[in-house]
Amino acid sequence: MRIGQFRNDAARTRFLTAYDRVFGTLWPVPRHTVDVPTAFGTTRVYRAGPTGGTPIVLLPGAAGNALSWYGYVAALAARHPVLAVDPVGEPGASVQTAPFADGRDLARWLDETLAGLDVPAAHLVGCSYGGWTAAQLALHAPARVAGLTLVEPGGLAPIGARFYGWIIAGGLAGLAPRALRPALARLVNNSTVLETGLMSLALPSAGFRRAMPLPPVFTDDELRGLRVPTTVLLGERSALHRSAAVAARLAGVAPGVRVEVVAGAGHALQLDRRELVIDRILEHVAAGH
Repeated sequence: MRIGQFRNDAARTRFLTAYDRVFGTLWPVPRHTVDVPTAFGTTRVYRAGPTGGTPIVLLPGAAGNALSWYGYVAALAARHPVLAVDPVGEPGASVQTAPFADGRDLARWLDETLAGLDVPAAHLVGCSYGGWTAAQLALHAPARVAGLTLVEPGGLAPIGARFYGWIIAGGLAGLAPRALRPALARLVNNSTVLETGLMSLALPSAGFRRAMPLPPVFTDDELRGLRVPTTVLLGERSALHRSAAVAARLAGVAPGVRVEVVAGAGHALQLDRRELVIDRILEHVAAGH
């Protein structure tokens, strides 16, 4: 099995130079950088906020990194310790040394990362692929999870052509002149196109060869096995799944999971409705989960 890595040293240097530049521009609060060794490689984690209390751990979507959460960290770190993760196997400052075979491996990686940070339990917040990864930890090492907030998570429906088309359309829109991007973002229902800083990392990221396992659809038994407090936020216009059908399935097999379908939002819910998602995260944590 392959591992995720840059094509060569020049590609890695090109990406990290751009990443550091954009990080310095967008990241809004003081941070402390930690590199955590695991069986799958070294994980880069950015700490922010107070030192006491159960931390909020932020996991990005596929091909993303900690910077995906730059618009969240100030509000969350004002009240809670925050750990924003560059996942091993994704373009960022982490370095992968062993392959992931499946979700159990990803759960082991995240468990080892939190153990290396001396975090006995955390509130996990994951979007898309990061949501699937967070749920894997809850299934395989539930003692490490105080609660889950899953934003448009993977694993709730098969990945189809509609989703890949959405990704391609968003990528093409991001290459258009900046003046055209607001109209194109509405057309393709992807507000990521408007994130100039994040979009500037798209070309440097192309030098990274990703080799992560595709998320299979959770079985009914797995969904019933989410015994930690869980909130799932879905975009009404998601390209990843049919949100009404997903919400109905969760209500039937895992009634303890809180589900909210956000009107008008798409798969980029994390960016489409940032303030709403921040509020839901803080509500979930404040409820004692």
